Amino acid sequence: MDLRKLKTLVDLVSESNIAELEITEADGKVRIVKAGVAMSVGQGPLMVPAPAAAPVVPSPSTRAAAEAAAEALQAEEGHLVKSPMVGTFYRAASPGGKPLVEVGSVVKAGEPVCIIEAMKIMNEIETDVDGSITKVLVENGQAVEFGQALFVIDRRV
Repeated sequence: MDLRKLKTLVDLVSESNIAELEITEADGKVRIVKAGVAMSVGQGPLMVPAPAAAPVVPSPSTRAAAEAAAEALQAEEGHLVKSPMVGTFYRAASPGGKPLVEVGSVVKAGEPVCIIEAMKIMNEIETDVDGSITKVLVENGQAVEFGQALFVIDRRV
């Protein structure tokens, strides 16, 4: 199993209410169990304990600074299209395919701009505004987090 897939699965388990996840593929079996959860010993080539999810609470000054920076970027550069989930970012609908949008592409609200793969499900991500793509902020195949900015759209078109 690909290391990126494994990391994504561990992150998904640690951030959810799932106590245990087991996946069997042609090349082996993976079982992920949250720390502190009682479990039975199974037969599988790989067992990965998910890290216990420690709450991260930014200080008010850090949170205010991050929000101010995001607002400044948005006001300066345009509307940000953000990831609605954790997963892997793809610019095209198929490997080697033409990207859904390029810098300079004019998009309408509801039009797909990229694909995010989460747990082997391909999710089309749509823009929520009309405009022109001015920046692509993520590389093809890169892991993305919830709320991470993916594109900048100029709404003045």
